[in-house]
Amino acid sequence: MNPSLLQVRDLKVHFPIHAGIIRKVVNHVHAVEGVNLDLTQGEVLGVVGETGSGKSTLGRAVLRLVQPTGGEVLFQGNNILSLDPVALKQFRKHAQIIFQDPFASLNPRKMILDSLGEGLLYHDVVKTRAAQKERVAEVLAMVGMPADVMWRYPHQFSGGQQQRICIGRAISLNPRLIVCDEAVSALDVSVQAQILNLLQELKETLSLSYLFISHDLSLIKYLCDRVLVLYLGKVMETASVEELFRNPRHPYTQALLSAIPKNHPMEQKKRIFLKGEIPSAINPPSGCPFRTRCPYAQPICAAIPPKRMVVDSTTGRKDHEYHCILE
Repeated sequence: MNPSLLQVRDLKVHFPIHAGIIRKVVNHVHAVEGVNLDLTQGEVLGVVGETGSGKSTLGRAVLRLVQPTGGEVLFQGNNILSLDPVALKQFRKHAQIIFQDPFASLNPRKMILDSLGEGLLYHDVVKTRAAQKERVAEVLAMVGMPADVMWRYPHQFSGGQQQRICIGRAISLNPRLIVCDEAVSALDVSVQAQILNLLQELKETLSLSYLFISHDLSLIKYLCDRVLVLYLGKVMETASVEELFRNPRHPYTQALLSAIPKNHPMEQKKRIFLKGEIPSAINPPSGCPFRTRCPYAQPICAAIPPKRMVVDSTTGRKDHEYHCILE
């Protein structure tokens, strides 16, 4: 088995809510609540869930782009939440992020050379301007872009080309971990396929690990090795891709899978319809957070969300965890 690259233990992210003239904290948004995950070197872990489930906050907390309220984030055995500024700067070289909106994540006033090259100088990957240009040209070639685009501005490219540039910026420092935060959701379907193939190629070429955040389960099935299902900041189920799609255990996972369009009009598929919307993260439900929408909810769910650990029949590992009483 590959060594563990990223370990998250009981991660919590609470955002304070202020009110009044003196900005007193009156409540908190429980964006992430007790998440645990493991990511090995060269693995792709998918994170799925509805809007508001805490996917993006989890990805940013893993990189310490938002400050977690509690828990641990271990990268290669080191807790990044306790790193000093010098050590944190070194960590930034090894962990990068690709944002959902490529145009918003590129500075419109800077040429592509500066957008990709500033990090190279800041982290001492290159020492001179000439070396910077050479490295930027190399990175652009890796993402399928000609070298002369470094002299152009972001608004001169299409959305797919902008995302290729953002991917190039992410890999320019030779990282080991990349968080893909809805990296293809803003693109056309045909362009999505090209970007997914590029990510797969770069993963194999550069030995990358991805934390792939998406709401599209078809993308998760294509790219990922394992899946983590989030709901209201909590983990509902984790399993390998094969096990999750073949034998989903949690009702929320079953509902998400039932929403995937049929491959053929005659295909028989069980539909699970969820009532209402995801509850507020300010005052989440007690016990199992999904109980207010679960078709199988029982009184015990309001008190304690039961846990079971199931051996994954695909891998033989105990990596299929779900919080539910279903058999």
